[in-house]
Amino acid sequence: MAESVCLVTGGAGFIGCAIAQGLLHRFSRVIALDVLHPQIHPSRQRPAALPDAVELVVGDIVEPSTWTSLLARAKPDAVIHLAAETGTGQSLTDGRRHTLVNVTGTATMLDAFSAVNHVPDQILLTSSRAVYGEGSWKPVGSASIVYPGQRSRAQLANGEWDFRGLVYASTEAASTVPHPVSIYGATKLAQEHILMAWTSSFGGKLKILRLQNVYGPGQALANSYTGIVSLFCRLARSGESVPLYEDGRMLRDFILIDDVAAAMLRTLDVDEAAGETLDVGTGVGVTLEKIARIIADHYGAPEPHVCGKYRFGDVRHATCSVRPTQDILSWQCANDVTVGVGKLATWIETQLPQNN
Repeated sequence: MAESVCLVTGGAGFIGCAIAQGLLHRFSRVIALDVLHPQIHPSRQRPAALPDAVELVVGDIVEPSTWTSLLARAKPDAVIHLAAETGTGQSLTDGRRHTLVNVTGTATMLDAFSAVNHVPDQILLTSSRAVYGEGSWKPVGSASIVYPGQRSRAQLANGEWDFRGLVYASTEAASTVPHPVSIYGATKLAQEHILMAWTSSFGGKLKILRLQNVYGPGQALANSYTGIVSLFCRLARSGESVPLYEDGRMLRDFILIDDVAAAMLRTLDVDEAAGETLDVGTGVGVTLEKIARIIADHYGAPEPHVCGKYRFGDVRHATCSVRPTQDILSWQCANDVTVGVGKLATWIETQLPQNN
């Protein structure tokens, strides 16, 4: 049997570790390329959650030499492109790094493939709900869709969290026009376009998944820029009241890593996903106040409180319709937020000392 190779960029991260075992069942060789960024990997060591059978290559996707060395060793049949600088708020003050990794890094990878005349059979990109920005809204009493754009500094300073006279409408990749309001979101959309252009010219199946808010066991607890659910858990675990930004009524679609991993592996297996851009979430919006209360109840912590703070780059609401994803992949979520929080909290107990 011919060797089948899967390359996972950013493969030592949260999602990469979660899908690794499933990839080993599908490919004879799995390679994880990762820079082991200290924000995610403080010790700069191979994560224990990455199976031993996965080959870990430590390297920066931005550096052409990384690709020259890697492609001399293997020509991947499938590429799962996870490597990215994340964090919507952080990207507004660290735009160069986000652009360098997310945009230039993607282009550098494709240039390397072209240089050795290699086209992977399929490329799976994990994009983000951040590409939608504030998303689509409807005037009260109307079915028409409008795009109000980014909330202004003055609007946020005045505590005007919503758009007057408008009601939020869940996004859907096939119909919602992307309007990113953070550098991170703009770079993820750029990744989509770059990969579309390259695969349209050279071939290979491109599959894009726009992930909603992913959380769960394995998430980097040391990274303050991602993982609001794990942050809430740590606060409540310490007996603190969870502070809620804005009025606490922002909607998010929180999806457990188990369900994301299942969707990604299913996408690799389904030919009908080629050329598609699909949303991956639960399809159910939950307010930050509600998830904070679920977490507070779990730990017996004080009630969450509205602190009135806000953060530029955050959007008011972010939810999606998952019906097209369910239809194409024959997939659906198996965990609601209450179950997911329980799984995360159980895992956190194995990671933190009892007095932390």
